[in-house]
Amino acid sequence: MNTNQIATELRLAHWAQVMQDRKASGLSNKDYCESAGIHENVYYYWQRKLREAACTQLTAQGNGVTGELVPNGWTKLMAGELFQREESLTIEVGGCRVMATVGTNPELLLKVCRTLKSLC
Repeated sequence: MNTNQIATELRLAHWAQVMQDRKASGLSNKDYCESAGIHENVYYYWQRKLREAACTQLTAQGNGVTGELVPNGWTKLMAGELFQREESLTIEVGGCRVMATVGTNPELLLKVCRTLKSLC
């Protein structure tokens, strides 16, 4: 690892902490930036950089799945594995509970899971 990579990782770590502090403060991005003396454009620049770095890391992990990424803490299930029997699946995230059965539209289930993930 060269010094540029180390410097970039340190900056990303610093801004990740800033993003966490902003979230913990309960303030809007604008109000937090104003109180912390951060220009909003700089905040959003680093937010984009952090997202890009996260996507790059997920892509590098690959999870052995072609073209599909499975975030850490999630498990990829194949539809055949999931619905071999007439049972239901209950998904609970952050106090929200979703039940899926054989008749559940897979597209709808995917949208619901993405929405729940974005709320965490």
